[in-house]
Amino acid sequence: MNAPQLDLKAPVVEAAGGILWRTGPTGREIAIIYRAHYNDWTLPKGKREPGETWQETALREVFEETGCQAQLESFAGATAYAFQAIPKVVLFWNMTILNARSFFPNKEVDALEWLLPDLAKEKLSYEAERNLIP
Repeated sequence: MNAPQLDLKAPVVEAAGGILWRTGPTGREIAIIYRAHYNDWTLPKGKREPGETWQETALREVFEETGCQAQLESFAGATAYAFQAIPKVVLFWNMTILNARSFFPNKEVDALEWLLPDLAKEKLSYEAERNLIP
């Protein structure tokens, strides 16, 4: 099976997200989300809006997808891949919670789980995201 050809004229999709950390009953945990539309477990992330910085996008997307207002702690890394033949770059930051509200499933995210890093790595659908977790 051949890999799909990249659309070399398409603008690169720019996105940002976060590795959201909290202290749970058994240690430091991170938030991962389930998206039924893609049938995947992933880190919270999304596309940049016009005029947003990468960091603003990361904080907004984490809030929208987890219900947690966060603060940036450090740069975690980046992933790059093709989605529907269009290149996509996603920058990630380590974050901690400033304020959390209850999570409710929405049109993008069906579930949120807090897991120890090793368990999160096992459950995440994408190797590139697993590689971002220490």
